[in-house]
Amino acid sequence: MDAMRKLPIGIQTFEEIRKENYLYVDKTAWVYQIVCMGKPYFLSRPRRFGKSLLISTLEAYFQGRKDLFEGLAIEKLEKDWIEYPVLHLDLNAEKYDAPERLHSMLNRYLSIWEETWGKNPAEITSADRFFGIIRRAYEQTGRQVVVLIDEYDKPLLQALLDEPLLEEYRRILKAFYGVLKSADRYLRFVFLTGVTKFAQVSVFSDLNQLRDISMQENFAHICGITKEELLQVFTPELEMMAEKNEMTFQEAVDTMIQQYDGYHFHPRSAGVLNPFSVLNAFAAGEFENYWFQTGTPTYLADLLKQSDYDLRLLIDGIEVASSAFSEYRAEVNNPLPMIYQSGYLTIKDYDKSLKLYTLGFPNDEVRYGFLNFLLPYYTKVTTDETGFHIASFVRDLRAGKVDSFMNRMKVFFAGIPYELSDNTERHYQAIFYVVFTLMGQFTEAEVRSSHGRADAVVKTKDTIYVFEFKLNGTAEEALKQIDEKDYLIPYQLEGKKLVKVGVEFSKDTRNISRYCMG
Repeated sequence: MDAMRKLPIGIQTFEEIRKENYLYVDKTAWVYQIVCMGKPYFLSRPRRFGKSLLISTLEAYFQGRKDLFEGLAIEKLEKDWIEYPVLHLDLNAEKYDAPERLHSMLNRYLSIWEETWGKNPAEITSADRFFGIIRRAYEQTGRQVVVLIDEYDKPLLQALLDEPLLEEYRRILKAFYGVLKSADRYLRFVFLTGVTKFAQVSVFSDLNQLRDISMQENFAHICGITKEELLQVFTPELEMMAEKNEMTFQEAVDTMIQQYDGYHFHPRSAGVLNPFSVLNAFAAGEFENYWFQTGTPTYLADLLKQSDYDLRLLIDGIEVASSAFSEYRAEVNNPLPMIYQSGYLTIKDYDKSLKLYTLGFPNDEVRYGFLNFLLPYYTKVTTDETGFHIASFVRDLRAGKVDSFMNRMKVFFAGIPYELSDNTERHYQAIFYVVFTLMGQFTEAEVRSSHGRADAVVKTKDTIYVFEFKLNGTAEEALKQIDEKDYLIPYQLEGKKLVKVGVEFSKDTRNISRYCMG
């Protein structure tokens, strides 16, 4: 392939991408559709999903930069290329640990805008200054103003579990964003992005005319990379991946889809791949977990630390109404909206008659990265140790070393914090589910929550292990249940050795006490 093809890793400025000849997935047809349909928009997408690049693209369009759009879809659609005054606010690059940080960030942007559009000494508050800037920009140019706000919710997310600080941020931002309604007559276009959806956020109570396109089918692909775009833009890179990983071209495509695809922002929309992961995979020539390595958001980690949410619900998918995951709620007992809006779950199915959505992990990168991240909150095993233990679990069973496997399993259960003893059963089950799901990265392993199947099954080259766990029963009773409920029948035709493992938990030791095989 051409060695000069440049991947825009970490490049969020549309002008730089176009001028420096970086590869670009053309999203400008959607840009044109948006700007022609109205002006107050909101888009929620996970981090590293292209929101900032979309904002930058809108900025270049409203600046009339026709030169940057040569050869793109919008070039055939737009005829006028009018230049408007643009106010672009990016709240991403700051640590908002005190109200002064938010005031400082707003003041920084307001001061820059005032250098261009003038300042009125009578305007004291951030909201007053913002309104004045918009009005003067309109009066001086004769054209309505474009306001683009990226990561509008960053201060709120960083104060998620600090209610006094969160309330102060709400107060500041409510007044600031409220200007977008009072200044409506001066505005040509308004577009805000963030992770959380605005519906239940009080900062937008005065800005109720925003059009939320986060789950609209027409805009499901405005960020991210579809399979068609992957093949259209990155075929040389896919050929390189196939060669480096000793795969056929189709195997490389299939692996890319399995690893990074699967995000659905509408029940009828095709999946999209995470652009950050795709670009990094091409740059490295390896299928690794790039998006998750950039760090789990602190707000989500803090929320999950305090949550007693049953993680087993997430592994096979959970069915809920849209209000249970699409609206902003910072509830310790229900972290589902935060998990979904942060990109760790996505829409997998939709029951139209009951209006119920099935949420699940979008792909393998997120599934295994998320569970690796969570396990230390349930045990004393660190994130670094988890990978070693999981690989060792697989090695033990491949070698038929059930004793070693069970001893290693005890390490995980030994780490259940004492303060969680009132919820022992749930935490036993959560650890058990997470461990076996993580084993699925390296071998055929599955866990079941229904009573008609064994608790867990692991398939190696020569052997199939069928596990049944008992918290209120003996190891012998677990083996008996495997026989009585015919758990082995689905595997008898595979021609492999079948091994039954009954495992008994002790409430006193809060660990595995005995196991036996059959």
